[in-house]
Amino acid sequence: MTRQSLSHGIPLRVILFIGTLALLVYFMPRTDKNHFVYEVNRPWKYALLTAPFDIPVHLDSVSAARVKDSIDANFEPVFKRDIAMEKTIISDYTTRLNSTEGLDITPAQKNQIIKAIRQIYENGIVKRDVYAKIAAGELPAVRFVHDNVAISIPTTRYLSAFRAYEHLDSLFRDKEVRSALSATRLSELLQPNIFLDTLTTTRLLEESYMKAMAPIDVKQQGERIVDEGELVTPMIATILDTYEEMAEERNTGQLSQHHYPVAGQALYLTILLGALYCYLFFFRPEYFHNDRTIIFLTTFVAFFALFAFAMDAAFRLSVYIVPFTMVAIMIVVFLDSRTAYFCLLVETLICALLATAPLEFIFMQLIAGVVAIDSLKDLSRRSQLLRTAGLIFVFYSLCYVAIEIMQTGTLADAEPRVFGALGANAILISFSYVLMFLLERLFGFTSRVTLVELSDTNNPLLRELSEKCPGTFNHSMAVSNLASAAALRIGANVQMVRTGALYHDIGKIKNPAFFTENQHGVNPHDALSPIQSAKIVTDHVRDGLAMAEKAKLPMTIRAFIAEHHGAGKAKYFYNTYANAHPGETVDERPFSYPGPNPQSRETSLLMMADSIEAASRSMTDHSPEAISALVNRIIDGQIADGLHNQSPISFKDVSLIKDSFIQRLRTMYHSRISYPELKKEDTPALEDNAETRKQLNP
Repeated sequence: MTRQSLSHGIPLRVILFIGTLALLVYFMPRTDKNHFVYEVNRPWKYALLTAPFDIPVHLDSVSAARVKDSIDANFEPVFKRDIAMEKTIISDYTTRLNSTEGLDITPAQKNQIIKAIRQIYENGIVKRDVYAKIAAGELPAVRFVHDNVAISIPTTRYLSAFRAYEHLDSLFRDKEVRSALSATRLSELLQPNIFLDTLTTTRLLEESYMKAMAPIDVKQQGERIVDEGELVTPMIATILDTYEEMAEERNTGQLSQHHYPVAGQALYLTILLGALYCYLFFFRPEYFHNDRTIIFLTTFVAFFALFAFAMDAAFRLSVYIVPFTMVAIMIVVFLDSRTAYFCLLVETLICALLATAPLEFIFMQLIAGVVAIDSLKDLSRRSQLLRTAGLIFVFYSLCYVAIEIMQTGTLADAEPRVFGALGANAILISFSYVLMFLLERLFGFTSRVTLVELSDTNNPLLRELSEKCPGTFNHSMAVSNLASAAALRIGANVQMVRTGALYHDIGKIKNPAFFTENQHGVNPHDALSPIQSAKIVTDHVRDGLAMAEKAKLPMTIRAFIAEHHGAGKAKYFYNTYANAHPGETVDERPFSYPGPNPQSRETSLLMMADSIEAASRSMTDHSPEAISALVNRIIDGQIADGLHNQSPISFKDVSLIKDSFIQRLRTMYHSRISYPELKKEDTPALEDNAETRKQLNP
């Protein structure tokens, strides 16, 4: 990384840091009062707390809920009767009954019908939902208020409009009367006359609550509330809530109660984000100087923190549901385990502010993070994510059990809902593969799972290479084995090198016969000029990139295709042309590969392995000395030509690579033992052998 490129990257990192800090501070949950962090039925972690002023003691939440349930079960709602409505309905129906023609009933029968309707309205007609409660026995009585006096009335005689019509229909046996009820459309007129008085009911219910919830005692000033190590019972929790509410009212308007916590949170987050940036700058400079990587790390940590803030506002057990270990999983898949654990530590410390027991929260998250990183350090199959999710659930549960026993000495107070929340956490972790796919597309990363899938020789592109260019395919396989062994020695990405080597020559599919490894006695270059031949040979890089783009191969694999020859020359044709034109200044451009030169240790390694594997095939002397001389000559020549100047590969890496190549080639071209010939001394021996065979095979 040059000084100039670093200076251009500083504004981006400053903006990213400040923007992330501002976002987290703005959305971080906070309160405008000082409050204690505790859990019911857990030990009090602070010193002795005494009442600084008189504090009324109310029922605890459990007792209050029980009292409210009792009030609700026995409370009689208030109803009111609409007399004007029932008079109007009876009057309208009387008019309709007298004016409808064709009714074959007597005046006496008409009076009976009107009288029956009056009686039903006297008993009361209610809405359908109210009648359903009455029929289910949930509303045995209701109240009516008259002159501020409440009178309880049984609901046994109340009917719905539908049931009222059925009752009228069943009262009259005469066919003519029942026909009259139908002809006058009585069912359309029947409406409820008994209604719920919502305002009065609510007022009386609230008054009942207030009477029941009146203070039952008073904690006088200086009286003990709770001491260190004492279990926080529901009653003590209620007193603490009252104390905080009263302290809030007394301190309203003080500047320190609002602004100082925000300033503290901003400083806290600045230290954590600063620690992350310092770690990257000093220990992972390649990540810090890479815009894509620094954006990924910062935004990913910020996203999970904001997600945790949102979950905290929606769920009481959010700290157990949010899959914090997914931070470690994604980073270890795309980057490395050390960075993954450091980022998880920063994420955990940011979100510890949400937990009622921060120390226990940090303990659980860091243990789960170790499990996630260790179980996925060599992720190559999707099923490993399911195994990891299961392991994380097991260790989360063990941590929770350990904390519960350590603090309370028993599991009697353990919440089953916590295990359910941890199960939901594990389910979310099992979907990490979906997030992995999205991050690959968004940031251009390539996971080990993707590399393993691409290295399958049944992949359509590799299958086409093996069918059309069998020689090139075998060469690619040999280069892959040679390069991956060296990658392991220098600590490079072995799977990336292995996969990149398989695809580096796919451009040869377009003109397979023009490459030596695919020829069978006829060389088409004999009919071409060196410039034409060089163009065909160097174009396999461009053709390979076009095929890779069409197949949507990741950018990391395309880099192997583009950089495996760098900006070097097709020396065979360049030398042939130069020898045929002595004294002429040869233009190198027609003989040069499009490049660029290797930009990473992995692509540098592939360039070396590609040249050495191809050159080793033309060797006649496979002695250790000859192999060593070949490896040193080719690699030193590439370095002298400046082909590795833009790569971060070190001299130590080069030394280890040379040693790996030499050992591997010596193994590939080891000498074989000559098998001795069977001596034929005389004829009797042959006869004996023939006799023996005859005996063995009668």
